[in-house]
Amino acid sequence: MKKQEIFSAEAEARMNSRGVKPTAVRLLVFSALHMAARPVSVADLEEALQTVDKSTIFRTLTLFLEHHLIHGIEDGSGSVKYELCHGEWDCSVRDMHLHFFCECCHRTFCFRDMPIPEVELPEGFAMHGVNFVIKGLCPECADK
Repeated sequence: MKKQEIFSAEAEARMNSRGVKPTAVRLLVFSALHMAARPVSVADLEEALQTVDKSTIFRTLTLFLEHHLIHGIEDGSGSVKYELCHGEWDCSVRDMHLHFFCECCHRTFCFRDMPIPEVELPEGFAMHGVNFVIKGLCPECADK
């Protein structure tokens, strides 16, 4: 079995486990997110998936968010970046990790090995998400 076939079968299984029907377009978007080396915006996906229109990409991302296949990162750039959930493929608060936004090249980097510390909120508050973004210069831009 080829790598792409194995990945496609795994992607279908993940979608099915979350109650998402694995259509051809959804598999394309999922694959593009998987292949990205970093969190990506709708515009990045639109460029990578030129045969898929922007509204379809956005609807697919919304569906993936609702079913906890991906999470969004508000990095201060003005556009939300998206990446696949890791750690048993569930985007819970316990799975959240640090992100870094380069103020020069506007790329967002994911540091999965740096979890966000759990915060104990006062009674009556319920946390649904955490957004921890450090801003500065990436190594490539710092060397310029």
